[in-house]
Amino acid sequence: MKASDLFVRCLEEEGVEYVFGVPGEENLDVIESLRTSRIQLVVTRHEQHAAFMAATYGRLTGRAGVCLATLGPGATNLLTGIAYAQLGGMPVLAITGQKAIRDNTQGKFQLIDVVDTFRPLTKWNSSLTDSGTIPRSIRHAFKVAEGERPGAVHLELPEDIAGEEIEPSVPQTRVTLRRPNADDQATEQAANMIRSAKQPVIIYSSGANRKRTTEQLQAFVEATGLFAIGTQMGKGVLADDHPQSLFCMGIHKHDYVHSAVDEADLVITLGYDVVEYPPAVWNADKDKQILHIDFVLAEPDEYYSPAHEVIGDISNTLASLRERLEGKLVDRTRLGRLRDYVNDKLHHFDWEYSYPPIPQRVVGQVRGVMGREDIISLDNGIYKIWFARMYPAYGHNTVLLDNALASMGAGLAAAMAAKMVHAKRRVMAICGDGGFMMNSQDMETAVRLKLDLVVLLLRDDGYGFIRWKQAGEGFADFGMTFGNPDFVAYANAYGATGMRVGSGDRLGEVLEKAYEQGGVVLVDCPIDYSANSELDKPHYVPEGVLDGPGE
Repeated sequence: MKASDLFVRCLEEEGVEYVFGVPGEENLDVIESLRTSRIQLVVTRHEQHAAFMAATYGRLTGRAGVCLATLGPGATNLLTGIAYAQLGGMPVLAITGQKAIRDNTQGKFQLIDVVDTFRPLTKWNSSLTDSGTIPRSIRHAFKVAEGERPGAVHLELPEDIAGEEIEPSVPQTRVTLRRPNADDQATEQAANMIRSAKQPVIIYSSGANRKRTTEQLQAFVEATGLFAIGTQMGKGVLADDHPQSLFCMGIHKHDYVHSAVDEADLVITLGYDVVEYPPAVWNADKDKQILHIDFVLAEPDEYYSPAHEVIGDISNTLASLRERLEGKLVDRTRLGRLRDYVNDKLHHFDWEYSYPPIPQRVVGQVRGVMGREDIISLDNGIYKIWFARMYPAYGHNTVLLDNALASMGAGLAAAMAAKMVHAKRRVMAICGDGGFMMNSQDMETAVRLKLDLVVLLLRDDGYGFIRWKQAGEGFADFGMTFGNPDFVAYANAYGATGMRVGSGDRLGEVLEKAYEQGGVVLVDCPIDYSANSELDKPHYVPEGVLDGPGE
């Protein structure tokens, strides 16, 4: 058999459904082996986009997504997507080609040390210089990528190794491993901390954004009376219409919901990673007592030094704590009033009509056309902060955003992968014109895959987020403006459908028509960012909200 055939059989054993990538000379043997495989090769128009898609597939399924590129520039084009996966805790396997180890006739053409280049951005990576190591290397790669904390791994497959004839071999069997449970003594100590606290509060983050955690967190807060706040990448773990949800920490200044943390004498974190939301925002005085519950140990940080850590499966830890705390109920009165106040301030979308629409109105119009389980995918821009802060989420992983690497250009890719995983749900990519144009060529890929997908393009003809920061630091407005194509014609050129929001149109009605149209539809919508000044100031609840009965 050929080594590339064994390589692909090993991917099949791992349950791989898709390989996202761009072919090159050095991976033609793998491409040929994929041709007769049950795995679908999804050819993208840029390797970065392939890595973004693979990472999002991993995020949504828990199984490592796979992306493919050739050597040299193909490999380096993957790097941003690999960093996106690594910092965001998304399991992904990157496969790159390489020149022949033996009889390389091309000298140093396109030759760089890919393995050393990928090393700082991956949990593990290796070059397959011996075809006999293929089965164990692929099994190891998937175990490492999917193990806690999930992330990126990389395998380099030189072309002479891929094409050589080898003795018949078989893949190593994929084994489903259960995560270990936390130590009983550690769990009991955590229960004692909660029993002793008068006003504990929960912060859940990206590491908790999973179905079983959602189920156990809801049961836990209902049994104990605790309230919970999500970070941006944790949105939806506890549904925002649950009476004990305090919504989301939407901006990196003091926001309304931070008042709950100000008042807390114990902060319980679930799946929290400092890379995603800086603890200095909610623990500026470094005086909070923190209980860290996660699959992995906390990384030391000046503003995040837990008094106690419970390490093991988060959902099982919550179930165990619920049993131990039976009968212990925290008073819900004060934080219930806070919830009512924040809900009224952020989630009543009766904003006056204006054109172009302001961000708050855009959020409300999008929420109106999306169901509870439908998915929005946010690229990186100032609109991401508005959606994180104000868009109610009702299910885990229904709001896809990246606040770890925070790369522009990932929104379309993440939406495409989400639609492939959840074909029956509505999916919307929400992109700024800056981020969209970084990988807009993969609109053609979405059309070729026959995806039903709406892209809401929020156009301000510039790098709006950086312009906002520039103004906030007192600099002159300079270097932020660019030109744009006619986005309706641009979408039509790819075989998609282009629509435009005009001065007499309601955005929600246009979006509904886009879904009725079917296929890939781009909606070009100008946006008025004059309201961004609202994000520059801290937000405090008025006196009385947290006073009175329940103190």
